[in-house]
Amino acid sequence: MTEPDGKPALVENMLLLRKEDFDELLAHAAERGAERVLYHLGLENGHAARDIRELRDLLEAWREARHTAWQTFVKVLTTGILAALLVGAAIKLKLMGGPQ
Repeated sequence: MTEPDGKPALVENMLLLRKEDFDELLAHAAERGAERVLYHLGLENGHAARDIRELRDLLEAWREARHTAWQTFVKVLTTGILAALLVGAAIKLKLMGGPQ
């Protein structure tokens, strides 16, 4: 709507909402938006919270397994190095039954 001089006309019959109605409208819109997001993620069937908890548990188990694997690797490497040092020391001190 424009006035004859080309300026936009003011619309006086705008929709007026009480603050409570506006807050309720916003809450409803946010809830619908969240439902749409869950639907797009495939979590709309009411089991979303359980599914997310299971995913978090799985991720935590993965992190713990990775941490344990690194600990095991370091222990094996350390044990191998110490064993090599002991064998080297035994050979150097001629404790093993080799040629004398």
